[in-house]
Amino acid sequence: MDRNKLNEYALKQEPICRENDMISPILFKEYGVKKGLRDENGKGVLTGLTNISKIISSTTVNGKKEPCDGQLWYRGYRVETLINSLDENEFGYEKIAYLLLMGQLPTNEQLKEFKQMLGECRKLPTNFTRDVIMKAPSDDIMNSMTKSILTLASYDPNVKDTSISNVLRQCIQLIAEFPLLAIYGYNAYNHYEKYESMFIHHPDPNLSTAENILMLLRPDKKYTQTEAKVLDTALILHMEHGGGNNSTFTTRVVTSSGSDTYATICAAMSSLKGPKHGGANFKVMEMMDDIRHHVSDYSNEEEVQAYLEKIVDKEAFDRKGLIYGMGHAVYSISDPRERIFKSYVVQLAKEKGKDDDLTLYQNVEKLAPVVIANKRKIYKGVSPNVDFYSGFVYDML
Repeated sequence: MDRNKLNEYALKQEPICRENDMISPILFKEYGVKKGLRDENGKGVLTGLTNISKIISSTTVNGKKEPCDGQLWYRGYRVETLINSLDENEFGYEKIAYLLLMGQLPTNEQLKEFKQMLGECRKLPTNFTRDVIMKAPSDDIMNSMTKSILTLASYDPNVKDTSISNVLRQCIQLIAEFPLLAIYGYNAYNHYEKYESMFIHHPDPNLSTAENILMLLRPDKKYTQTEAKVLDTALILHMEHGGGNNSTFTTRVVTSSGSDTYATICAAMSSLKGPKHGGANFKVMEMMDDIRHHVSDYSNEEEVQAYLEKIVDKEAFDRKGLIYGMGHAVYSISDPRERIFKSYVVQLAKEKGKDDDLTLYQNVEKLAPVVIANKRKIYKGVSPNVDFYSGFVYDML
């Protein structure tokens, strides 16, 4: 089938689909139905209960609900407390992964055993990298990972067993394998599509997850302590975010049918990759690249603000009127993850000699709420979320 011919046919049929598939907004209000996981104001809606994590975005004062600085809790611990409890050179991803999975912080012996399990599981089936990951590589690493995860089900003799112990075993294996799926997929794309050199390193069971990711990414396997610490912090801040976010909700929907772990995680990954969820940091990176090309002096606040106004007026960038990385469906005044992450970003930017880029990010962070408030005639502009800076970090790494 000629692809262009099919595209032309689909474009011709689009008006018919629009006419017959349109549902009046009035009906959503009449029946109390939400459009996805947002209300009509774009705020998150309550979709379930969880004791794994908790988000606080408001407090009650004299019987009235008031917005407050956001809080994120993992299993009864504020995320700031968990991160601040780590030693300067300690990597905490594994400890907090144990906390989220098991519901309690591990003892030293339990943590040692858990790290050992992850280290032993951090390998793929024989020839999996060649036969699966390197076949049809894609610049969309989330799609590449999803394909690999679903294929891994074929290598699991107990794929359909949904007992707690077996699902836990599968999840631990996937946690260990995820870095390999992502990085080998990225390396395959660079080699086959961008004609760069191919290198495949084996993971080191004695290194942390963050260290392994950086080691596998680099041709010379080298990384700095700062890079590893910043990445470890990023992994912790993105580990869990309430029972109602898009990918977690998807997980609950799929598991409710009795589906297996691999199919469930693939569905969650497909939900996560969207630009309004986990893919938001990529949109921030695209937007910042666009700003760099149109702003000559990153320190000139007037010039930066003028271009942000064009973005909000749908005259620049993707013409959707959005400043990506600003605001959140649940948090009102601030995102605690962004507050924590910012200091690490500054530290990494200075080490990498990215002071000019940091200045641009800081000016956008400062001016975007003002622009949004003025353009939308609201009292207070929105604050940055964790994705505003995370894309910057991943770009530097």
